Amino acid sequence: MEYVIEMLNITKEFPGIKANDNITLQLKKGEIHALLGENGAGKSTLMSILFGLYQPNEGKIKVRGKEVKIHDPNVANTLKIGMVHQHFKLVHNFTVTENIILGMEPKNLFVIDIPGASKKVKELSEQYGLKVNPNSKIEDISVGMQQRVEILKMLYRDAEILIFDEPTAVLTPQEIKELMSIMRHLVSEGKSIILITHKLKEIKEVADRCTIIRKGKGIGTVDVKDTSEEKMAELMVGREISFTVDKEEATPKEVVLDIKNLSVKNNRKLMSVKNLNLQVRAGEILGIAGIDGNGQTELIQAITGLRAVESGQLFLNNKEITSESIRKRTESGIGHIPEDRHKHGLVLDYKLEENMVLQNYFKKPMSKSGILQFNIIREYSDRLIEEFDVRSGQGSLTTARSMSGGNQQKAIVAREIDRSPQLLIAAQPTRGLDVGAIEFIHQRLVEERDKGSAILLVSLELDEILNISDRIAVIFEGEIVAIMDAKEADENKLGLLMSGAKEVDSHE
Repeated sequence: MEYVIEMLNITKEFPGIKANDNITLQLKKGEIHALLGENGAGKSTLMSILFGLYQPNEGKIKVRGKEVKIHDPNVANTLKIGMVHQHFKLVHNFTVTENIILGMEPKNLFVIDIPGASKKVKELSEQYGLKVNPNSKIEDISVGMQQRVEILKMLYRDAEILIFDEPTAVLTPQEIKELMSIMRHLVSEGKSIILITHKLKEIKEVADRCTIIRKGKGIGTVDVKDTSEEKMAELMVGREISFTVDKEEATPKEVVLDIKNLSVKNNRKLMSVKNLNLQVRAGEILGIAGIDGNGQTELIQAITGLRAVESGQLFLNNKEITSESIRKRTESGIGHIPEDRHKHGLVLDYKLEENMVLQNYFKKPMSKSGILQFNIIREYSDRLIEEFDVRSGQGSLTTARSMSGGNQQKAIVAREIDRSPQLLIAAQPTRGLDVGAIEFIHQRLVEERDKGSAILLVSLELDEILNISDRIAVIFEGEIVAIMDAKEADENKLGLLMSGAKEVDSHE
């Protein structure tokens, strides 16, 4: 059997942690090979070794049958290995073309040949069905388009072995479908792909084989078509996983959040929430379903104080908070798991323990007479890390930036849920998490509901909305077009409403 990549018995240690423990992965030419594992299982580390960002302590790498030493990403590029990182490496005020040629700028005499490069980028984009405009600025295009720019960056460098690190973590369902067809196209053109993910549906959809790692150790490689999602989940986590949430019937009580005739503008100064009315009660989970870009982000930011309200009112426990500061709202009992964990969830250069107390560092017992009590902060942080299984090299002292995306997410969820807020706004709470962590977070959200919290869940994952909501509100073009009991909803009915169908026959 001819393998284009063989990673044999790879071991990588960091201070206090064995990230990869004797792992073997073999990639065949022309296949999509999934690398599956929990958050912090060592998937990104293994691929960073293949891309030359880390050196293994033990083991060897063969490319097209020849043993190689990959000292840095330049060596990987010459071996025709490319990587799309989980958090993109793009310069936001550069154009698409400028980003793609960065580091290998083509010269025309003494001038960088931007028009020539732009033409090549356009040709590649058309060849692989990527539909990217070479002259757009990165800051003006969607996250899904930015990812395509990263793919073009690899293709521009003639990469034949493509590594995708959690490529769908930040994409909408529609963009995920498009990415899957792009991957199939790439393989049909002779490329080989390693796909790092923990989304089992996607593995079933596009991968040929799947290598599973658990807590840094290789568990084995399976043929995807012969292995069920349940079996893969069990191999990944080491126990059986339940894909449905076990919960009692909700008993909603008084109204906690009351939104009256709310209108909010987006960044382009267009009205993206229009005259919206909604109530969330204590003891219920109200899910908001909608296609991305229909006003969900602006609605959440208006409630949490991150965006100004144009008109309308917001009430928390009958008290108006429309123009209160963010801290006042937090103090009044609002918790927020934000959809963008880097922008609004964490201070990336702070330690984990500092991030865990962002909401209450100025209060007793975290500070005394204005002086931070680091021993108490450390104890608090250690407890949350243990309780929510946040995996990080140096525990509370780990810098947030150095953690995997899934563990960053778990840290935010831990901080917000532990405060037991009266209103918890959970926006994409399980984005980037593996099935074991998703199961745990869903259980915790239901527990908070049962303690009497009002939970507003905003998610692009319809499975998640249907699985844990008690009521579902559908948002379309900034308006709530329907509110229904979750028991009466299904994907088909929600899908129609989300795309603007006014009436859905409940007897369909």
